[in-house]
Amino acid sequence: MRIIAAAGFLASLVVSGLMASQSARADWVPPFKGNDTGGIIAYSMATQVDARQVAVDHCARYGKVVKFLGVQAYDGGYISFACRWVPYGAADRPIRTLY
Repeated sequence: MRIIAAAGFLASLVVSGLMASQSARADWVPPFKGNDTGGIIAYSMATQVDARQVAVDHCARYGKVVKFLGVQAYDGGYISFACRWVPYGAADRPIRTLY
């Protein structure tokens, strides 16, 4: 029983040592991040691709339309958008584009 406890303790020390040796990535954010309520696009990515099309395609996956909220037009800034339900009176669901 003591051997199993010692092996478990040794394994936890090894795992803790491996985790402590890795650097924390708290300052890194992906260039595009979103969910069913909206998301953000890095301004540096928006200068390389069509940010409107990326946002429209993302919201169409959830059957919603995009509404842009704000733009921070500088290096390190973001474009934020919200995914909203299709407005009343619209006959069809949003069209998902293929690229």
